[in-house]
Amino acid sequence: MDWGDISENIPIIAMIIGLILLQIFLRRRRGPQTGNQYIAESLMSEIRVNLRLAEVLAEGEPIKRFITTAWKINRNKIEFLEQQVQSALTDAFTIAEDYNQQVAASRKYRSTSYIASIDVQKLQAKLTSSKEGLEQWFLSTTGSKEPPTQSPGIFDGLIGRR
Repeated sequence: MDWGDISENIPIIAMIIGLILLQIFLRRRRGPQTGNQYIAESLMSEIRVNLRLAEVLAEGEPIKRFITTAWKINRNKIEFLEQQVQSALTDAFTIAEDYNQQVAASRKYRSTSYIASIDVQKLQAKLTSSKEGLEQWFLSTTGSKEPPTQSPGIFDGLIGRR
């Protein structure tokens, strides 16, 4: 092996190692985000999905369950929102959790007597008012109705994430 030619490649190798280390330091794991904006973004995301699922359920198609993960994590941290929005969120996700429990019971007992049923129009109304309240909160906080998009990382363009 000829080690004399490696000196020509040392700057390239050092640059590659430097970029990898830079990416590691910029992307290192931070603690869980608990800011008001993060909470509002996660709730808005769930509301959008659940609104679409409610539309599918209203059309007569059965669904497996509504998404309630962010609600379960953040339900005690929504005091920054107006009281109307808080109550609409609570009502909407209570209906969704009730539906999820009914679906789980019908699967557990494998019986049609536990068929899940909810008032889809009421759920859609609560989800819509929650969405509008969160949009108003975003408008007053960030100046836009939509949550701000995150900036891309160094290698996101290379691997196809935007």
